[in-house]
Amino acid sequence: MKQINLLALLLSLMVLGTACQNRQNRNEQAPENIRVSNTPVPSWSKDAVIYEVNIRQYTPEGTFNAFAEHLPRLKELGVDILWLMPVHPIGEKNRKGSLGSYYSIKDYKGINPEFGTLDDFKALVQKAHEMDMHLILDWVANHTAWDHPWIAEHPQWYTKNEAGEIIPPVEDWTDVADLDYSNAQLREAMIDAMAYWVKEADIDGFRCDVAGMVPVDFWEAAREALENIKPVWMLAEDEAEINLLNNAFNANYGWEFHHIMNGVAKGEKNALDVAAYFQKIDTLYPKGSWPMQFTSNHDENSWNGTAPERLGKALKTMAALTFTVEGMPLIYSGQEVGLNKRLRFFDKDTIEWKESEMTPFYQTLTKLKKENPALWNGTAGGHLQIITTNAPENIFAFVREKENNRVVAFFNLSDQSVSLFSENGPQGNFTDLFSGNTVSLPADGLLLQPWDFKIFIHY
Repeated sequence: MKQINLLALLLSLMVLGTACQNRQNRNEQAPENIRVSNTPVPSWSKDAVIYEVNIRQYTPEGTFNAFAEHLPRLKELGVDILWLMPVHPIGEKNRKGSLGSYYSIKDYKGINPEFGTLDDFKALVQKAHEMDMHLILDWVANHTAWDHPWIAEHPQWYTKNEAGEIIPPVEDWTDVADLDYSNAQLREAMIDAMAYWVKEADIDGFRCDVAGMVPVDFWEAAREALENIKPVWMLAEDEAEINLLNNAFNANYGWEFHHIMNGVAKGEKNALDVAAYFQKIDTLYPKGSWPMQFTSNHDENSWNGTAPERLGKALKTMAALTFTVEGMPLIYSGQEVGLNKRLRFFDKDTIEWKESEMTPFYQTLTKLKKENPALWNGTAGGHLQIITTNAPENIFAFVREKENNRVVAFFNLSDQSVSLFSENGPQGNFTDLFSGNTVSLPADGLLLQPWDFKIFIHY
């Protein structure tokens, strides 16, 4: 069990009291029945598409400099935020595989020499900024490697069992040791390490690993400290602890929607499950925050299968969904060229870069998102309103509107053809995204083939 540190508890209560006062001041104009996120939202995130970078597997060299050669291509793809998996030295004690896990950190202020030098990393950040992209680091605050210096220097910073032995956070995570956030000195050291990268390398924020396993008030204190340096954007790898979105994080993981999409592709779920999810997040998420929506990421790809493997004929359908529903869409390394390989997690396994129909497809989706404020993130975008149709189990239909911009979408989430009739959809002339033709809505009798989808735009 984690031992309770009285000083840390008092500090936590002070931070929480300040946060509550800030919430009260900021929300004076908000209706009482609407939860509002007080987390600062950088302007550059409002229409952003995020891209996860697996440096180890990205090129044969597996270095920052080799990856930097891909930045022009990613800019053309429409990427805005580059999320780099952890770049720190990896622990050797209890290491898994030949190269170990990115998430077993031996030095929070160091660079994995396999990837290059600190100067190489700084150059990558600068080049991304020059191309009007932003870069965030994957941060592992919950645990360290077993050979991190803190183990010897500050054993009181770690969780211990009844025998006084340091333990992993999860039994199977044998390559890492769990940190104890009841210790105020640990909190101070962790925030100092995060601030180092913002000050030293000018990064733009963090994706925080297993964020829900670290106390909310720590993240709130960390966010406040970082904002004193520069505006940042933060993503929580979490979905259960919604309070992370109140004052610390801008977005969390849309895990539930991800699993629903997988279930729909297998015929185990249907469009009603999709509709229920978005009706739920309407009331669940604080206004101004949003989920990150994805069909793949490093965990899903390595452990549960590639997107083509899991989604089959529904691959493009689900990808298009993540770009049009509420939330920020993610592209994982290689998805833009149809990656259909489970990348090894603890060993070298280079992505094969090739021509693919998925590249122009993703370019179309990123362009769609940027050019249509209705599809932007959080309060910058339009609310998703479900359209009732004659086939609610098969068709997920919705409209999103912001100012004079409307986007209407019809998704056939089944392997059956459907002749579509809508009951409460918008009317008027719209442009078909893929054909460029003008279409008059409601398009009653519209035939949607299996896994077919239509996206219509009105300005």
